[in-house]
Amino acid sequence: MIAASSLASRRRRADAEDRSDPPRLLLALLLAALLLLLSACASDKPKPTPLQPYTASLAMRPLWSAQLGSVDFPLALAVHKDQVVAASTSGAIVAVDAHTGFPLWRAQADAPLTAGVGSDGRFAAVVTRNNEVLAFEGARLLWKQRLAAAVATPPLVAGERVFVLAVDRSVHAFDALDGRPLWRYQRPGGDALTLAQAGVLMAARNQILVGQGGRLVALDALRGTVNWDAAVGSPRGTNEVERLADLVGPVARVDDRACVRAFQNAVGCVDLARGALLWTRNAGGTRAVGASAERVFGGDASDRVTAWSADKGELAWTHEALLHRGLSGALAFGGAVVFGDSEGYLHFLAAADGSLQLRLSTDGKAIVGTPVRVGEVLLVVTRGGGLFAFRAP
Repeated sequence: MIAASSLASRRRRADAEDRSDPPRLLLALLLAALLLLLSACASDKPKPTPLQPYTASLAMRPLWSAQLGSVDFPLALAVHKDQVVAASTSGAIVAVDAHTGFPLWRAQADAPLTAGVGSDGRFAAVVTRNNEVLAFEGARLLWKQRLAAAVATPPLVAGERVFVLAVDRSVHAFDALDGRPLWRYQRPGGDALTLAQAGVLMAARNQILVGQGGRLVALDALRGTVNWDAAVGSPRGTNEVERLADLVGPVARVDDRACVRAFQNAVGCVDLARGALLWTRNAGGTRAVGASAERVFGGDASDRVTAWSADKGELAWTHEALLHRGLSGALAFGGAVVFGDSEGYLHFLAAADGSLQLRLSTDGKAIVGTPVRVGEVLLVVTRGGGLFAFRAP
């Protein structure tokens, strides 16, 4: 059952029955919310596993840090070459040099945000709680466009276009210069509930990859038509909440292999050149996976870390020293895989066998989202709004 912190977006498809019977729709939404609340209250949250002593076998040093303001969502940093763009919940947006932390520009959305920021180095885009898409060129606001649904996934900016994935799984494309709507994609049918958590929206091979439930779909960037889709997760369970299997972002891409988690359901990899599923394995968990050329890594609902072979999905190892520590998404970094935790620590595990190589601290606040790599620099954001950069000496 899903924890309350991973609350589903309670949006029922607007079919004829729902339009004719609003009280029934409201009752269904209230029952879904009550089910989530009762499941969260029914069990006590386990205490994090105490940190274990270890011998460091990897060297990293603090490089710089900055303060963004509080972050109430899993912030995704937007990276273009050496520029990193970040945003706070209050709507402050800042671009910094990844190697020095030097501010390049600042902007203000003047409204709270619901997701991270997208940027191609020239344009940046965010979405507010009023469901407005805002686009900036540097610090200058270019345009606003209102959507009918909320957004939890950071926008994608590519090819002078802004792409937005809403929680109802609709995909919207806008002209980055003037905000003109270009196309909209909505998969026919769909589930009554969708996940209010950052999903999959990325550019690859001149296509836009989006999560549609448990499927990875490639859309033509110019027209919004479907090029291919591959099923990573399949809904299963006795009710709509348990059957949620939306893909969780970000995707871990290595060359033409893209690996991704289906919420509480599976982990799998897709060949982007052929649009073919390479493998999938049943695996619980709610956070993004990481991948190298040899391994795919992810933590499950109990924060047990598992590594699979990248080519066939065979089990490589498991690691239980970080149980219940509230792990972030995973990032493959050199010969290690990196996880943040709910106490602001970064844990570096050896990619080969899962042994602990290094532990770093930040500000004691939970690390949100997934760590990001810019060359040899590692970047993380904490719930307290701290942006921290580390690198090898």
